[in-house]
Amino acid sequence: MAMLGLNDDAAKRSPDFHWPVGFSPDDADLFAHNEIFINASCVAVWQHLVEAPKWPLWYSNAHDVHILNDQTGLLQQDSKFEFSTFGMHFDAKVSEYVSNSRLAWFGKGPDVNAYHAWLFAPLARGCQVITEEVAKGQGAIGIRNSDPNAMHKGHELWLTSLKQLSER
Repeated sequence: MAMLGLNDDAAKRSPDFHWPVGFSPDDADLFAHNEIFINASCVAVWQHLVEAPKWPLWYSNAHDVHILNDQTGLLQQDSKFEFSTFGMHFDAKVSEYVSNSRLAWFGKGPDVNAYHAWLFAPLARGCQVITEEVAKGQGAIGIRNSDPNAMHKGHELWLTSLKQLSER
């Protein structure tokens, strides 16, 4: 088992994710689990997440987001997109898409291969959003060694920003 970092994210991981072969949390050089309750419908929250080119307007850790194989401006099954985050450029492809429920993509950056997955669970008063990411490679190890909680903190900002946007 690879070293997951110094936080307790591994203990909190959800059993409900569909991890591809070689990209489970047990395979990770860096892993993050984050979740948040949003007082809005999962449909409303989902819409903000799939409008990937608009991420930089509300999530300060995302830059230069472009969907490459579609003109709708929305992520969907097999969407290819690129973005920068954590100071690195990533080429990504959506591998799991269940509208208003599940979204996941593979991302490849400099010396990093990652799988980032999202779950949306409707609750009586809103939506529980869970996101987990597995990162592998020397780039992931570099992030882990410089700040083991960097990915967790970045995803926490993503979720709190998504909450603020969705609850307006």
